[in-house]
Amino acid sequence: MKQPAVYILASKKNGTLYIGVTSDLVKRIWQHKNHVVSGFTENHGVNRLVYFEQYDDMENAIYREKQLKTWNRAWKIKLIEKKNPCWKDLYDEII
Repeated sequence: MKQPAVYILASKKNGTLYIGVTSDLVKRIWQHKNHVVSGFTENHGVNRLVYFEQYDDMENAIYREKQLKTWNRAWKIKLIEKKNPCWKDLYDEII
């Protein structure tokens, strides 16, 4: 799935959230799940892919990532639950 994407990871349902952008969603989520890069997601156990959006170009994906990062927590949760009400890990669906 090599296409620009914005994604939201969670530690668990209603847990800690992380918003990121990538040009290769499968690879990036694998990196989060396998703690390849140390940092926030590793420190907080955030590795469940609960939401993503794909884009035709990185410019629009980065714009959307910045937009989502300004949202309050309630809006982010509402966005996740609109498409993924059970907070299922979507990683298996993209590999």
